[in-house]
Formats: sequence, structure tokens, C-alpha cells
Amino acid sequence: MRLTQTFRVMVETPRGAQLKLKYDPEQKAMTLSRPLPMGCVYPFDFGFVPGTKADDGDPLDALVYWDLPAVPGLLLECRPLGVVELTQHSKKKNARERNDRLIAVPIKAERQKDLSHVHDLSPRVRAEIEQFFISSVYFSTKAPKIIGWRGPAEALKILARAVRDGT
Repeated sequence: MRLTQTFRVMVETPRGAQLKLKYDPEQKAMTLSRPLPMGCVYPFDFGFVPGTKADDGDPLDALVYWDLPAVPGLLLECRPLGVVELTQHSKKKNARERNDRLIAVPIKAERQKDLSHVHDLSPRVRAEIEQFFISSVYFSTKAPKIIGWRGPAEALKILARAVRDGT
């Protein structure tokens, strides 16, 4: 994967879904990861950046901020708005690990073209995204903790590191 100012996100779980879907590369298909807690739905499309490896060993996670639901398996060309930095409990290491999530906007999302930074999102929207990341794994052992929000430059640094680790 060549690093540019844009990157592709493979949508696993579309906006509005009550199930966490996960791409299984061995089966080359979407599989069920888990149902979300009652009343919890994905606020935006969620997926990963192919060809990357994040600190948790999985591809780098990405939340696609726009006003439409995509379909599982769709590759969306996106630009970064920033990143939500968080830690979670790791089953593999029996310690806390980083599991940052890129916040991206599709380059063809005309209604979001004026957004260039996560701080262009209202404080309420950012708080609701944080709460989703915490609530969606409430019954797991992950116990996520939000560290903070960073802008597009930090998102590109995280992406660059994940591309190097994923090759």
C-alpha cells in the first residue's frame, strides 16, 4: 500500500447495524463477530484499512463519518479527519494496549466536504462517538479508555506506522 493523503477503508459493519461484522481473510467473507448490546447501533460505517497492522495486531480500525450507510465489503476512498486514541485490555498480553480508531470521510461525501479536522465535529458528536466505542463492548473484557482526539496529521502518522508494520 502506497501512503498518500487518502486511503481506503473496507467497510465491515455499516451504519445502523446491531451486529459487529468482521472480515475473515481465510474465508474471504464477512463473519459475525458479536451482537451489540441492546439499543446500541453503529452510528457510522466501521471497518479497517487493508494492508495495515495496528498495535493490537489487527488491521487499523476506521470509523467513516458521513450521512449514508454503506454495505459490507465496500472499499471507500477516504481522507483523514483525525483519530480517537484509546487503550483496551488485551487478552493476548494480559495488559492494556492501544487500539486507536481513525476517523475518516469518503472523498465522494459532498455533504461533508467542509470537514477537515475532528474538531470540526461538534463536542456532542465526539462525545457520542466516544460513548459508542465504550458501550459497544460493555459486556466484553476490553474495558476501553479514551485517551483523546488528535487531528489528521496524527492520523496519517498512525497510518504510516501501520502500513510499515502491515507489509
